[in-house]
Amino acid sequence: MNNLDQLVAQATAEFAAVGEPARLEEAKARYLGKDGSLTALLKGLGKLPAEERKSAGAAINIAKQTVESALATRREELRQVQLQAQLAAESLDITLPGRGERRGALHPVTRSLERIEQLFRSIGFEVADGPEIEGDWHNFTALNTPEKHPARSMHDTFYLLDEQGKVQEDVLLRTHTSPVQIRYMQAHVAKYGHLETMPEIRVIAPGRVYRVDSDATHSPMFHQVEGLWVGENVSFADLKGVVADFLRRFFESDDLKVRFRPSFFPFTEPSAEIDVAFMSGALEGRWLEIAGCGMVHPNVLRFGGIDPEKHTGFAFGMGPDRLTMLRYGINDLRLFFEGDLRFLSQFQ
Repeated sequence: MNNLDQLVAQATAEFAAVGEPARLEEAKARYLGKDGSLTALLKGLGKLPAEERKSAGAAINIAKQTVESALATRREELRQVQLQAQLAAESLDITLPGRGERRGALHPVTRSLERIEQLFRSIGFEVADGPEIEGDWHNFTALNTPEKHPARSMHDTFYLLDEQGKVQEDVLLRTHTSPVQIRYMQAHVAKYGHLETMPEIRVIAPGRVYRVDSDATHSPMFHQVEGLWVGENVSFADLKGVVADFLRRFFESDDLKVRFRPSFFPFTEPSAEIDVAFMSGALEGRWLEIAGCGMVHPNVLRFGGIDPEKHTGFAFGMGPDRLTMLRYGINDLRLFFEGDLRFLSQFQ
């Protein structure tokens, strides 16, 4: 009996000294396993005299229960130690300030478009829009574009397919926002044409346009802002004043130089390219082409329902993408379309 008490004390002490679950199971095997000390005693009961077997068996079972209880207690203690260690490793400091959600910001091109609209509204221009899927008549014919003009070819224009997969030569993605000018003139004449003196047309048409072109300086989808002013005494001098004033206000530079260089466009006559030169910064003294313009061609006025003998007008077209690049010092057009947060976060 003394040996049995000593065995229980030894097992209990060994369990208590173990610090890892795996080592505890090894200790269990030495006492309660198939070849363990207590198991061997139970197997040896058959060798005892009948009168001793009952009392010895009862004593061994009590000892076994005591060892199993000590084992279960230590298992739970080790589980709690392991759990507390895990909780400590995963704990959160609730006193730390929250990370919160990152604040978004307008895309730089959107910022430029809003600025352009604001500046032109301040001098009496309205803002108009139109469909991005256009017909050949509005996109080319009404703008005095010859039938065989290269801009009509598949190399420059996205034409849509019909249900049979054939190219629809009269349905396309607009290549400029000039069709909005035709639509606006027609709507204006329909509304005011009955008056003896029709109100002037002053409108800009910002929006997305599409051309088959893609490289570091071009994208198949880009933005344009077209402008139109039609009235009884509108001149090229008005065009120069409006555009030069807009560019100086947009770039916030009074010493910005603006020049008008003779050019050709089917929808204006005479026509000019607009160049600017900055007097400071990385582009100091360098002339950059920034827009095209001219007096509206009489044929375009007629297609818009306006009498070119009574009214004149000017039109211009510029790219907000290029204006944005110059304003913010961006050197690669593709950055606008990549969605890189490192780039976009600079404009928050």
